[in-house]
Amino acid sequence: MNSSIKFYTYIFLLVMIVLLGSCNTPHVVLKQTSESLPKNYNNPMDLDSISVAAVDWREYFDDAQLAELIDTALTNNQELNIVLQELIVRQNEVLEKSGEYLPFVDIGAGIGAEKPGRFTRDGAVEHSLEIEEGKEFPEPLGDFQFGAMASWEVDIWRKLRNAKDAEQFRYLAANEGRNFLISNLIAEIANSYYELKALDNLLNIINNNAAIQEEALRKVKIQKQNAKANQLAVNRFEAQLLKTQNLQYDIRQQIVETENRINFLVGRYPSEIDRDSQGFMDLKIDKIQAGIPAHLLQNRPDIHEAEYQLQAANLDVEVARADFYPSLDISAGIGFQAFNPKFILNPESILFNLVGDLTTPLVNKKAIKARYNMASAIQIQAVYQYEQTVLNAYTDVLNQLSKLENYFNSFATKQREVDILSKSVNIANSLFKYGKADYVEVLLTQEEVLDAKMELVETKLQQLQAKVDIYRALGGGWQ
Repeated sequence: MNSSIKFYTYIFLLVMIVLLGSCNTPHVVLKQTSESLPKNYNNPMDLDSISVAAVDWREYFDDAQLAELIDTALTNNQELNIVLQELIVRQNEVLEKSGEYLPFVDIGAGIGAEKPGRFTRDGAVEHSLEIEEGKEFPEPLGDFQFGAMASWEVDIWRKLRNAKDAEQFRYLAANEGRNFLISNLIAEIANSYYELKALDNLLNIINNNAAIQEEALRKVKIQKQNAKANQLAVNRFEAQLLKTQNLQYDIRQQIVETENRINFLVGRYPSEIDRDSQGFMDLKIDKIQAGIPAHLLQNRPDIHEAEYQLQAANLDVEVARADFYPSLDISAGIGFQAFNPKFILNPESILFNLVGDLTTPLVNKKAIKARYNMASAIQIQAVYQYEQTVLNAYTDVLNQLSKLENYFNSFATKQREVDILSKSVNIANSLFKYGKADYVEVLLTQEEVLDAKMELVETKLQQLQAKVDIYRALGGGWQ
């Protein structure tokens, strides 16, 4: 009867500990995201279209030399490889957390010896006792032991498992961060590659115009010899030629820097970039299928990353809240211990222990409350970061769609301007030849056509880069 009363007394005390520990435990209220994306990108016709992000980048760019550069970068780019090692670190952090909610079992052995002083309590006790009849304690007294020890924090409130799941989400977030880096890396290489081809075309235009101006200078010198022009006209034509020739040095410097930038992204030392710049101005841009904004939630790696970070933050709040509850720790051990090795496997040398500890915070919970408040604030922050990422992705797509349309129209307009000015050069040269126009008109017309042709190349570059950027903005390239 007395043993039953004691048992129920213990149970009552345990329940009271749990109840006291559960008092004033905050109620978890997680902030929810607001996913109110528009239905389309201001174009109802896109509702049934599939996003071009689903297209493989090799098919989208369709350029063997560009594909070779990207393939090399995906293997050699240092930043990408650094992130890959970060993923391995994250993966092992998940494994570390996975082991924390399982029992820890250690096997160990030990050897020791002890000789207390004769006139101490331990020494006096050993001197007055016998190990066996007629056999005193040996001096020094040996201590030989080996056995297994186990400890286990029982994960009653899923605290440890939630911590492991949070690390799993962070690993997935890091993986999506790597995918986002891949998407941006492909876009950056493609943009630089098109820029390099545009610079080649600019250099070609400058050289062609220089050749035309050299011919014009030759003719005006002949006219001077025939007293149909003066030295001022010769000087103006020669100065314009020198100005045009000087433009090539800036372009060549830009070519060197662009090649070096591509090589850096590819992960190799500077070398010449293989490319075919012929037909650059004739590169066509097919109609871009943007799909619907909801596709961004599936295709954009940065949105996936923010989503996983939010899920990890949600679990962190649960982990912090579990600190308010009691924790149960169980430890046990079994093994053999004797003062002499020959007795170590004797059944009488067996020892074992089993302990269970139930503890709960009772007074001074400031640290626990602080950790919970921090986790709650980080969770709210993660919600805002997720919403900001979605908003940024949607705005990015709108900007690139507008850029693609405007530069498409700009290229058509600029092309007509170049055609008109090119005809004007021939007209001005003819009029100057027969004295119907002065040399200033010829010079201005030549300068205008050179500027217009260079602007046309730059507009074509902007158009091609808009094609690259819309692919990136829609979440293409990493899949």
